[in-house]
Amino acid sequence: MADIVNLNQARKAKAKADDKARAAENRVRFGRTKGEKTLDAARAEKLKRDLDGAKRED
Repeated sequence: MADIVNLNQARKAKAKADDKARAAENRVRFGRTKGEKTLDAARAEKLKRDLDGAKRED
């Protein structure tokens, strides 16, 4: 005899698995951690400050 399956639960479980797979793809494709973004921003700001500090006045 076959097991009884609740179709609503099966549908929701499949949707949840699909969403997790899509999220994993997006993390690989677009994702950078917040730490990486802030580190890049800090490096750009330091470069700008160093460049402005080395300017000569006319």
